Amino acid sequence: MKKILFLLVICLPAASIDAQLNLNLGLKAGLNFANITSTAGFSNSSRTGHMVGGYIAPKAKKIFGFRSEIILSRQGYDYKTNTNTGNVNLDYLMLPQLLTINLGKRIQLHAGGQIAFLLNANVDSTGGNTNNGLLDYFNRFDYAAAGGIEIFPISGFFVGGRINISFNSIIEEPPVGGNWPSYIPRLNAKNNVVQLYAGWRF
Repeated sequence: MKKILFLLVICLPAASIDAQLNLNLGLKAGLNFANITSTAGFSNSSRTGHMVGGYIAPKAKKIFGFRSEIILSRQGYDYKTNTNTGNVNLDYLMLPQLLTINLGKRIQLHAGGQIAFLLNANVDSTGGNTNNGLLDYFNRFDYAAAGGIEIFPISGFFVGGRINISFNSIIEEPPVGGNWPSYIPRLNAKNNVVQLYAGWRF
């Protein structure tokens, strides 16, 4: 709730002057269906999380345009090894930069890239549970390709879907201090995330 209120404080005052600046502003929220690339000797499954964010974009006068976004995203994965099972939660601040393609007034395609910063990490497993001190074991920076579609059925309301494919490993190498927690599988894997969301364009 605090995150949503923060976004409202940032975006709503700007929405009042969007006509003068000739900008579109939007808020959106939805679900993440996150997973990681497959790794030998490691069984993993998708994890459902949430996302909330907003965007700013020049009002499109032609087919092509662009937009900048800021998104808070809960991702992660469930895992099973020979020694334990558990789940990993990873909270990111995402900053997508996207080319937009307008197919009439109701459909918009997105394609581009994004950088992301890891804000928090926690692990809950049969081998150990902790919410603190894990950031040093995960990469705090990620970069990815992103693409998707938005549909505007009525007025400013929109629904959309997007896929994010990361290119950076989620695990930091080498581990800080040379030690590795036994309850965190050590693997060279990358984030894959599908986002489904709804929002409002001002």
